[in-house]
Amino acid sequence: MEKPRGMSYRKRVADINRIYDRHARSGLSNREIWRRYIYPVYGISERTFYNIMNATAGLESPVVASDMPSLFDSIED
Repeated sequence: MEKPRGMSYRKRVADINRIYDRHARSGLSNREIWRRYIYPVYGISERTFYNIMNATAGLESPVVASDMPSLFDSIED
């Protein structure tokens, strides 16, 4: 049974993947990318980093701001 995930999790996954993709081409190992660029920003363990990398297979659509609810959605014009 898969745990339901919120928009903040999906955004964090997208951000971590963006950081990973940016530095993966330079030839650094996954551990080095996690240690230098991901851990200082997100403070996640290496195991969590790998779990997030595997979670990308479940994201069919990219996370965009228009998908997120706004506080102003309930205000009438």
